[in-house]
Amino acid sequence: PRKRETELLWFCENKPTTKVKAPGGCSDRADRQRPRSIPAPHCWRGGALLRRAERSGRLPSAYQLRAGYIPLFVNATAGTTVYGAFDPIQEIADICEKYNLWLHVDAAWGGGLLMSRKHRHKLNGIERANSVTWNPHKMMGVLLQCSAILVREKGILQGCNQMCAGYLFQQDKQYDVSYDTGDKAIQCGRHVDIFKFWLMWKAKGTVGFENQINKCLELAEYLYTKIKNREEFEMVFEGEPEHTNVCFWYIPPSLRGMPDCDERREKLHRVAPKIKALMMESGTTMVGYQPQGDKVNFFRMVISNPAATKSDIDFLIEEIERLGQEL
Repeated sequence: PRKRETELLWFCENKPTTKVKAPGGCSDRADRQRPRSIPAPHCWRGGALLRRAERSGRLPSAYQLRAGYIPLFVNATAGTTVYGAFDPIQEIADICEKYNLWLHVDAAWGGGLLMSRKHRHKLNGIERANSVTWNPHKMMGVLLQCSAILVREKGILQGCNQMCAGYLFQQDKQYDVSYDTGDKAIQCGRHVDIFKFWLMWKAKGTVGFENQINKCLELAEYLYTKIKNREEFEMVFEGEPEHTNVCFWYIPPSLRGMPDCDERREKLHRVAPKIKALMMESGTTMVGYQPQGDKVNFFRMVISNPAATKSDIDFLIEEIERLGQEL
């Protein structure tokens, strides 16, 4: 926010809907938000990004600080929605400590990897965050809805959300009223999301969740390995996926060998929607697709079902090839 309280200035490369909506809760007018884009790959690169953004004038410089802009908050992501990328939290935490900024980690999608001793290193530094959001109903397979927010500072949720509604949270009960946790939650009267997560954790155990997470990531690696060198497929970004998001294009015979040009991109843009429509008509499988930045529509296969098998992955590949053969 600005000292004159006229607008909220925020910076991001892509604009996930939740991050666009959230600043509106800090201001009474949506038109007081001013988004600025930051040139970046599919995840942050800590200090390099900060220096580049400062040089480009896209982060508050000394001039902007003198003008009244006060940097206060950095949102890192552990498992982006599209690419499943993990920001380097340690590097970002160093920057936040240097400038005394609040560090929030959006681990809604990637937080489940904390259960895996093999993959939790991707979230190194998350313990330094001021706050973390995590959705066990995503990677963990907990029934909808189950979301958690974890904060470092004791009492901050109570201080921010407590309304002291006497008709809900009486203070003269026969037990310790600190057990009435509803007054510190934004949701207030909704069902207790965390109970089903606790119950599932008791049933599966940490090792059970770990095996579930590892299997999903192994299946994603299997899919990536099967298609990365085949002429029928092109990967959207270089390197092995960090999460279970496998992003790829199917290249029909009519486009193979065609040089990269506007005509090819225009035709390729129509391939994924057409195959998706054929999938729905045949009732065999469903895979999401989308464009991203300057990239035309591509398939985004996300594996979060521990009941899936390598045979399912093989069938998916064969089905995409069958449906797209004549395009």
